[in-house]
Amino acid sequence: MRDGGHGPAVAFAMDILLRFGEAVGAPRLIPISQAHIDGCLYHGQVSLDFVERLVEEDGKVRVPTTLNVGSMDLLHPELIGGPQAERAAGKRLMEAHLALGCEPSFTCAPYQTRFRPRLGEQIAWGESNAIVFANSVIGARTNRYGDFIDLCCALTGRAPAFGLHLDEHRRGEVLFRLPELPSAWRDSDALHVAVGHVIGERSQGRIPVIEGLPPQPTEDQLKALGAVAASSGSVALFHAIGITPEAPTLGDALGGRPPAETIDLTMADLKHALACLSTAAEGTPLSAVSLGTPHFSLQEFKTMAPLMEGFHKAPGLAFYINTSRETYHAIDGLGLCTLFEKAGITLLTDTCTYVTTLLHGLDGVVMTNSGKWAHYAPGNIGVGVAFGSLADCIASAQAGYVMRSAL
Repeated sequence: MRDGGHGPAVAFAMDILLRFGEAVGAPRLIPISQAHIDGCLYHGQVSLDFVERLVEEDGKVRVPTTLNVGSMDLLHPELIGGPQAERAAGKRLMEAHLALGCEPSFTCAPYQTRFRPRLGEQIAWGESNAIVFANSVIGARTNRYGDFIDLCCALTGRAPAFGLHLDEHRRGEVLFRLPELPSAWRDSDALHVAVGHVIGERSQGRIPVIEGLPPQPTEDQLKALGAVAASSGSVALFHAIGITPEAPTLGDALGGRPPAETIDLTMADLKHALACLSTAAEGTPLSAVSLGTPHFSLQEFKTMAPLMEGFHKAPGLAFYINTSRETYHAIDGLGLCTLFEKAGITLLTDTCTYVTTLLHGLDGVVMTNSGKWAHYAPGNIGVGVAFGSLADCIASAQAGYVMRSAL
């Protein structure tokens, strides 16, 4: 591959991958079964230069390769604002990845698609929430691959053998013990967001182990936990005792070693974590509500559908749900698209509201049930944010101002 036997695009990708492997001290390359590419989001001309070079050299991915969100909703392009030149460049970048043979998934949650990996599978994924979900909830194996390196892995079908690809680097290192939880917290999705935020901030690059989560959480709750942990602290793998596949016991999670540190969390820690995700107090006027970061799953739509009975959105308030094409087509087949659209809710595919120009220039704040969205949106798009549960978001959307249930 490096010497050109599979064409110039593969030679270019392999040369980069070998240099990267040397930089991280990997002794060899290993085969991967699939890749997920984080580079569809337009960040400037360099984004196009790299991918279009590979296209011009007839490059093709060698393994099934899904795509992360881009800057555009290609199914609903009329929703996206901003300068025409940037819109055109964003579309061009997404289409260039398709020309390489990537799947038109355009989702930050590839684990919700038919390309979901299996326990122990070696993969090369970009996108922080996808990485932590694959490693933690599924037990597949990937490092945090950034733009361009993930695409080099896809074109060669190889990844450097280092980090979380290897058994010895997947052991838990810092133990977080949860306090006795009040019943209202045990039944709340916000618990998992709070825990994720705390372990992200306090793990300091180590693999966290969580003891005391309520048994049998939903995948969407674990998705939310991992997403905010990856955002607030670059967590790529966590173990939850008795829940995640590599942590049936504390000993298994720690690989038979004592933890380097044990942190006993308090209810004050969890409440503080949620408070950190809001810049707006209760009663603040709302301009918008945004759900689905990571992308809303089919189950989340089904959970939300009964809550739409009697729902009336406050005048002038925008309400968005980000989701994948695959989920969008699934709910359309169930008649749920009509239900949500009649309620004045805009369903956005292929992208996300915290990376597009949809929500710029708002007078009020935006409410979300996503810890990841709440963490990034103030810096990314310059909006105030209020975090709340799904029920809080729906009630607030009707009232037109921030409302929260007591936790």
